[in-house]
Amino acid sequence: MVFAELIAFSITVLNIIYFYFKYIIFNFWRKRGVFYVEPIVPIGNFTPIVTGRKQYGVFFNDAYSKYKEHRAFGMYGFFTPILVITDLNLMRTVLLKEFHSFHDRGLYCNEEIDPLTGHLFLISGENWKNMRNKIISIFTSARMKEMFPILKECGDELAMYLESKAQIRDSIEIKDIFARYTTDVIMSTAFGIKSNCIQEPNNEYRNRGKKIFGIHFIKLALMYSAPKIFDLLRIPLTPRSVTNFYSNMFRETVEYRKSHPNIIRKDFVNLLMQLMEKGCVNSKDDKETIDKSSTVNKLTMMEATAQSFVFFAAGFETSASTATFALYELAQHHDIQDKLRNEIDEVLEEHGDLTYGALEDMTYLQNVIDETLRKYPPVPVLNRICTEEIDLPTTNIRVPKGTLIIIPVLGVHRDPSIYPDPDNFDPERFNKDKRKERHRYAHMPFGQGPRNCIGLRFGYLQTKIALVSLLSKYKFQLHLRTPVPLSFNERCLILEAKSGVHLIIEPR
Repeated sequence: MVFAELIAFSITVLNIIYFYFKYIIFNFWRKRGVFYVEPIVPIGNFTPIVTGRKQYGVFFNDAYSKYKEHRAFGMYGFFTPILVITDLNLMRTVLLKEFHSFHDRGLYCNEEIDPLTGHLFLISGENWKNMRNKIISIFTSARMKEMFPILKECGDELAMYLESKAQIRDSIEIKDIFARYTTDVIMSTAFGIKSNCIQEPNNEYRNRGKKIFGIHFIKLALMYSAPKIFDLLRIPLTPRSVTNFYSNMFRETVEYRKSHPNIIRKDFVNLLMQLMEKGCVNSKDDKETIDKSSTVNKLTMMEATAQSFVFFAAGFETSASTATFALYELAQHHDIQDKLRNEIDEVLEEHGDLTYGALEDMTYLQNVIDETLRKYPPVPVLNRICTEEIDLPTTNIRVPKGTLIIIPVLGVHRDPSIYPDPDNFDPERFNKDKRKERHRYAHMPFGQGPRNCIGLRFGYLQTKIALVSLLSKYKFQLHLRTPVPLSFNERCLILEAKSGVHLIIEPR
């Protein structure tokens, strides 16, 4: 009798939950007259993500391709209404023209529970504005030139490491090798530590880096669609071991440099220490204008730690993936590889060595990287949240405060109406005349508007150095183990080749 009553009670509760989702939660877009994709109780439209069948960016790419004629349409991530933008002019409205209503990402950020989330990518409102005004002075052209020798040294080590493998035309898995290179670069610039990951593939620094992106796909889906659950349950997104490791490492580096004032390295650590001590960095050598409001507040130790952490987290994996996909395409298109190598040879001969100025003169290299970023944007989706209720211009959609906005970058980049034959790898798409013909928001690998990626210059720099260091010495062919086309890892936050990218390397 009790068992039967328990079953009856459970059925009643489930029915109540079902009808609540079906006719209240999932009535959000219907009652506003907005076209939407029919959801399933209780996951909404996120079944392929929650079950691990589709990578997050690929999921929204498919939705974009299917429903783009609506310019904007509704979806649901669990109980969260999502507005997916598919029109380039509306994307410009959200990211730039009406930025005051869409200035936050709407992702999980809780500095009390998870201190390393208090960084520029995740923080919101005035905190974001104040932090960006401080941090932007770190990413000027002058600063990149100062850090160039550190990156070049890592590029030289990368090329030297592969020399023995090239001599025997060995097979290499290039993604892991590039990830070790970018780990060395950013550990050196963001933490002032020589990590030696190129030579020691399984050392602690590399293993810690892997843990940053080892997020369970259900946790990932909740982070994007229902971040308040983490606040409610007081669950940190970053593993405690990762938080402790990077916090201790940064603090020890800062304390060591303070006790050894004769040690001066022109890296991120040095600049963050200036922000901790003075609230600004010395900009006397910078030609670019720095916002004077950046001098108002000094960074705390934990704020500076969080910024160094995001330099690492955002920089090592994205640049490694970009360089990987570039070589994957070059290994298939030897004509493009030869054309790029010829440019590298000519410019290096003209400059006498690999310099910052030499990289700026490699215009075809820029095209190759931009075409790689078009076809394989590391961050395939942009998130914004409506911070102030607004009527979306040129539509009949009124966007309530708190609505999650999704911009499917991968969908735009592979839209045949924007890029004819989008699966074809063609760097000529980014010749000057071709760039001018396209809508500015047709290429967004680093985002657009005031909240675009602040580390754009650094990302390009370390990717270019890696490619030049290798292509100036070696040739690459596709190994039979590498599938064409590639499939993407469904359980990874960024675009990553599921089975790795295996290449055959040989000397020139």
